[in-house]
Amino acid sequence: MRAGSLRRLLSLTLAIGLALPLTPAWGQSSLGGAQGSVPPPRPPSAATPPASTPPAQARPSGTAQATPPGSPPQTLKPPAATRTPVAEPRSVTRSVTRAAPTNKPATPAARGEHPAASAPKPPGTAAQTPANRRPAAAAGAAAVGAAALGAAAVTVPPAAAVPAAPSEPPPPSIGPNTGLPLPRFAALRSDEVNMRAGPGTRFPIEWTYQRRDLPVEITREFQEWRRIRDMDGTEGWVHQATLAGRRTFMVRGLPGSEVILRRDASADSAAVARMRPGVVGRIRSCAARAEWCEAQVSDHRGYVRRSDIWGIMPDEAVN
Repeated sequence: MRAGSLRRLLSLTLAIGLALPLTPAWGQSSLGGAQGSVPPPRPPSAATPPASTPPAQARPSGTAQATPPGSPPQTLKPPAATRTPVAEPRSVTRSVTRAAPTNKPATPAARGEHPAASAPKPPGTAAQTPANRRPAAAAGAAAVGAAALGAAAVTVPPAAAVPAAPSEPPPPSIGPNTGLPLPRFAALRSDEVNMRAGPGTRFPIEWTYQRRDLPVEITREFQEWRRIRDMDGTEGWVHQATLAGRRTFMVRGLPGSEVILRRDASADSAAVARMRPGVVGRIRSCAARAEWCEAQVSDHRGYVRRSDIWGIMPDEAVN
């Protein structure tokens, strides 16, 4: 009797177990159907932390990129590292005011900031630095250009005109003391003639001529003093008593060359003498604008070309 009841109870239990879904509570005991649907109490198990999710940490402002799974954790930078001195308008203004566009903007260390501010920037912040530098540099260059244009536009008052020195009056064509034409030629009277710096004995002696009959050109007259010029262009003042009215000449030419004194006024006539440059002779006669002049050198008389001697004007006539 009891054995039959027990078998029926087991059959009923198996039927109920097959009809209901298996749960952990049912699997813990074969008598779960007899004790009801409430599982036996279990001790609370410890929560297992996620294997790949690190604890959430605060990110600096301006950094929105998440750490990819599986990569090593990055070292976060302090917010001070995101400051870019180039993008600050104050540093650009100081560069323009000091008129030094070539100077680089001040670094954080130059302004007294902590060295940590110069550490590498996060990826989101470092990408913005070139974009900020270009407008600042363009603004600085524009300000410098405007300052240069302003400086160039300043009108400088013209300097006071310096009065020009009065030009020396042209030499007269007639001597005021003698009434003779100027310039004109003369000859030194003696073998010692002093040339002075001015018309008077109070002026120093600049040159002493030691050549009698040397031809000179008179260019000025002042009382009894005459301003003369020699063949080399030297000018000075001599007393009128040291000059003679006879006409002389000096042979032109380069050292080593020769000028021929000919018997007639022709290049085909015979040579009377050969004269070296610097030889002094006397002009006996010469027609106006004539090519040949009659001359005498020591005891030799003949004709010489006007262009080969100094001491007569190109169109002057000497009788």
